[in-house]
Amino acid sequence: MKMKLCLLSAALCLVCGTLWSQTDDQYSEFKKSIFTSAAESGDHTTLTTALKATDLDMLLEADGPFTIFAPSDRAFHKMSSQEIAHLMKPENKQKLREMLTYFMVAGTLSASKILNALVRGNGKATFTTVQGKKIKATIEGVDIILTDGLGNKARITTADSDQCNGIIHTIDSVILPTPL
Repeated sequence: MKMKLCLLSAALCLVCGTLWSQTDDQYSEFKKSIFTSAAESGDHTTLTTALKATDLDMLLEADGPFTIFAPSDRAFHKMSSQEIAHLMKPENKQKLREMLTYFMVAGTLSASKILNALVRGNGKATFTTVQGKKIKATIEGVDIILTDGLGNKARITTADSDQCNGIIHTIDSVILPTPL
């Protein structure tokens, strides 16, 4: 019972915080695609460059719906510049594509849906990515935490950026399907 109350409180804080942080300009963004919004955000330049390099930009311009856990530029900067440069080489296109599709879930997975899954799972939920591997979700305080199979963790810092073909959740670290 205490876990459910904690999760319900976290959900309310997350939803209220998200609503209060949105401006009229963000609502006008609703009609843009996931890729266009990410490219125009100014906070996802590394991600959009990688999406273009793997032709996934076209997928995220299409109908969808998709949910993308989008690492911010700050998240990518936690990786070494050598790792990023290595991934961006044409001969590593498949590995980069596998990493990027690990950030995506088919369908619309709003923060409230994630929180509902956490309540049903007693504080734990698992989602299958487009890449085919699983991401685990848990809650710490009022934050939704994603954990990859390697134990890397990412916090959703901005939830529910609704687009015409899905949802963007910005995360503060890069999660990986396999070691680099």
